Amino acid sequence: MTHSQPPGPIAPNPDPSTTGATPAQALGWMHTARFLTTAPTLEFLPPHAYPEIAFVGRSNAGKSTCINTLTQQKRLAYASKTPGRTQSINLFTMGKQGITDAVLADLPGYGYAAVPKQDKLRWQRVMANYLVSRENLRGVVLMCDPRHGLTELDEILLEVIRPRVEQGLKFLVLLTKADKLNRAEANKALDIARLNAGGGEVKLFSALKKQGVEEVAHLLWQWVHPSPAVSTPKGPPADAS
Repeated sequence: MTHSQPPGPIAPNPDPSTTGATPAQALGWMHTARFLTTAPTLEFLPPHAYPEIAFVGRSNAGKSTCINTLTQQKRLAYASKTPGRTQSINLFTMGKQGITDAVLADLPGYGYAAVPKQDKLRWQRVMANYLVSRENLRGVVLMCDPRHGLTELDEILLEVIRPRVEQGLKFLVLLTKADKLNRAEANKALDIARLNAGGGEVKLFSALKKQGVEEVAHLLWQWVHPSPAVSTPKGPPADAS
């Protein structure tokens, strides 16, 4: 299925809010997420002036469930019964009172064994190009099943974005399905992920028990509504290609 795109660039918000918000208010902001468009490759992504947050992760890491839980919408992000089948970048606008102030990007899950190798390689290139070159990318949320830890593909993704993280790109490792861990296992998973996060934050998350939902929503709100004193990244590094 194809979706129509907005005619030309999206008009920027002339007066973006930089006032504080409580975790509950940030969760209300997440609820404003609305589908914008789907893009099979980067050239189909519409240009816009808003900070963008990308959600990435392995096909079985619970990415779609996480997005739907954060936005309190059961079917916003498509969760295929066969992981790895969704092969497009989906964009969602955010903002209260009809004023867009951010965009969420749901990138295809990677690493699922049943997907043909050529498709895997193609999407690895698309994702790498997106993460390196998307100028208004403000932050990346990497979903990880803590029972399996960060995989080789996750670590490759971390290496791809490391230069931009050093330039100020926000980064969060979200340990999903935390309800399946006891306290000792959860603490161990946090310690291991922090060692591998390369300067990013690490948080536990459970869609089932709503663990970490308000906390993550608040963090994402802060990413795109920084105080005037906080510097923000200005596009990819000069040597990105």
